Amino acid sequence: MKDVQNLHLKVQELCDCFSTTDPLKEMSEITNDEDRLEAALKWLALSALHGVNDNAKKIKIKKTNDGNVSVTAEYRDSKLPSPGPDVADQIFEVVREMIHLEDKKGKSEFVLGLGESSLDLKISVKDKDDYKKVSIKFT
Repeated sequence: MKDVQNLHLKVQELCDCFSTTDPLKEMSEITNDEDRLEAALKWLALSALHGVNDNAKKIKIKKTNDGNVSVTAEYRDSKLPSPGPDVADQIFEVVREMIHLEDKKGKSEFVLGLGESSLDLKISVKDKDDYKKVSIKFT
């Protein structure tokens, strides 16, 4: 099992690294990343930054069994750039590890340090027969 604390720290470091970029533009380029773990952590950081910058209530990533990945934000009904199926698989794995989830579904509070402050998130995971979903709720 990967060191969960280091995954969490890496997401925070990536938030600092990308804090002055356009998160949506960066998210749209993730499918080209060769390192899927790094891409998954980067996607989580960029999602948090986008949520903060654009006042999102929730961001969801969903992957169906046929490999279709969709990402939506609740503040408005709009599609966000998809990380692609391979990175999506890694996102689901990383989130499960970071919130210590072994069951098919669950929720957890998650504090993400951003510079001098922090962001309180609620992360939920669902693993159904025909899809998987991670929801990041900004509180």
